[in-house]
Amino acid sequence: METLLQLQSGSKSFGPKLLFDGAAFAINEGEHAGVIGPNGAGKTTLFKILIGDETLDDGQVIKSRRLRLGYLSQHDHWSPDETIESYVTRDATLPIWELKAIGRGLGLEEEHFHRHVASFSGGYRMRAKLLALIAKQPNLMLLDEPTNYLDLETVMVLEKFLQSYDGAFLLISHDREFLRRTTDHTVEVEAGQITKYNGNIDDYFEQKELLRAQLEARAMSLEEKRKSILDFVARFGAKATKASQAQSRLKQLDKMESIEVKPLPVTARIRIPAPQRVGKLVIQVKDADLGYTPHRTILQKVSLQLSGNDHMAVVGLNGAGKSTLLKAIAGKLQPQRGSIEFGYEVTLAYFAQHTAEELLPEDTVFRAMERKAHSSVTRQEILDLAGSLLFSGDDVQKPIRVLSGGEKSRVALGQVLLQKASCLVLDEPTNHLDFQTVEALTQALKSYEGSLVVVSHDRGFISRVGTKLLEIHEGKASTYPGTYDDYVWSLERGAYATLRTTTPGTSPQPGRSATGGSPAPEAPSFNYKEKKKELDRKIRQCDNTIADMDKKLAKHQERMAVLNEELSKDSTSAEGVKKIQEMGKLQEQIDEFEAAWLAAAEEKEKVLEELKALTGGV
Repeated sequence: METLLQLQSGSKSFGPKLLFDGAAFAINEGEHAGVIGPNGAGKTTLFKILIGDETLDDGQVIKSRRLRLGYLSQHDHWSPDETIESYVTRDATLPIWELKAIGRGLGLEEEHFHRHVASFSGGYRMRAKLLALIAKQPNLMLLDEPTNYLDLETVMVLEKFLQSYDGAFLLISHDREFLRRTTDHTVEVEAGQITKYNGNIDDYFEQKELLRAQLEARAMSLEEKRKSILDFVARFGAKATKASQAQSRLKQLDKMESIEVKPLPVTARIRIPAPQRVGKLVIQVKDADLGYTPHRTILQKVSLQLSGNDHMAVVGLNGAGKSTLLKAIAGKLQPQRGSIEFGYEVTLAYFAQHTAEELLPEDTVFRAMERKAHSSVTRQEILDLAGSLLFSGDDVQKPIRVLSGGEKSRVALGQVLLQKASCLVLDEPTNHLDFQTVEALTQALKSYEGSLVVVSHDRGFISRVGTKLLEIHEGKASTYPGTYDDYVWSLERGAYATLRTTTPGTSPQPGRSATGGSPAPEAPSFNYKEKKKELDRKIRQCDNTIADMDKKLAKHQERMAVLNEELSKDSTSAEGVKKIQEMGKLQEQIDEFEAAWLAAAEEKEKVLEELKALTGGV
């Protein structure tokens, strides 16, 4: 396996802030690595160093001669009048017909390619950027928060694409579920160092916890030994008969190793001030049409009611009208028809997708939060919330202009939470937040005493925060009857089915063969009996595979249960580590068996449809 790119002894500072201090890591062919770390730790800077937009203070980046590097940044790189077609073909090595076939899997239809990129929502712009990256055929992609502003269905399509991607990629994301599904390595950027772990995000947290427990146990053992030696010297050092032994013990103490157990990353604990008042009725929308001009209606006949303590998650595709609904509820958009009514003394606080961009550059963190806080909020409450959002000590005096994107999002979020509103209206509040802050926000909103209307592509966040689902689909808004897991499952089936017909290499241009060559010849005539015999044989093969996989899965899952039981009693010893490693290998095999089972089941279903068509349903 060839190493495509490596960083050696890399150091980088911005003024007094040290991002990297002798950091090193490498990425090999075919590796799918998630890049994680606290906001401001240097993840985006690392990517800029790798592509040459930033330089190291010390150290070097070594690139393979075979490296074809592609970078998907958070920022836009097109002119105002550039269409999607001209943008994606600008540096493309793939023909436009193939790019359009791939684009269909990302939700880009023929008519989209002739419109200006700037006219689309954030989700569609991200799809265009991803397609432009694919067009260059890189063997190492750098993806910086690619799921920001993507709807759930497109995230699932992107997941499936990355799962089957033959090349390597480094992926910055705060979405734990997305990382779990798409990566096989984890790169941690933290405290000036870069550490690469085998396995996905779940494996990373498990390894971190295990390594920390082992270090703590070792450090405790050494500390006890030090205390024993010092106690011996204190008791016998002055006695002539014991003096030489005491000196020997002191020399032994000097030679003892030092174990440094790094503190765990600071975790945000967000405490949302209680709302001033929460009534039974918060919002009532009656038969409302919502849009931006008389000739541009986005949602029709919207009717909904939000009661006190309701936490409503709004779901639907990008461009369906989720943000339009939230703008109308927040009073930023007046209904074209119908009405939006609020309960007695209801107050709303609104976090929009681009709220962080509205911060005043000259404000400090503290002043920006104070500016929006409720009049009853004290200075100490502002400092407490700032601290819970990881702005502690002198950080509250930082000017807004020097903050990273994630830090600005935390400030804007703090502004909203300090308003003591009876209803929070949050449009993609988790974008650009790190794991710790997303988890803290999730816990805080779960226990929030007021009402909540929220849009987010983060599945873990929505599944835990939302108690009601409102689906936006084809210009209508309706309560979804099932759970969020039900909704995800239904979308997953549709998204994956779409991708199977549009994955690169499987959707040829009309009139061409799958390889893009000459038109495929007409199928030759066939013998009915031979064809039926062949289909029957395929069905038996599928049945045999399914039965074989069932047996193997049962055996492996039984072993996993045994190991789990044993690990609950001992997870830190050498034997415990071996068991964890065995479980990792077992899980890999279970994943392979499940994939084989699913492939056989899908193949059987396909063959049965073909047999039904052949026999006329007999």
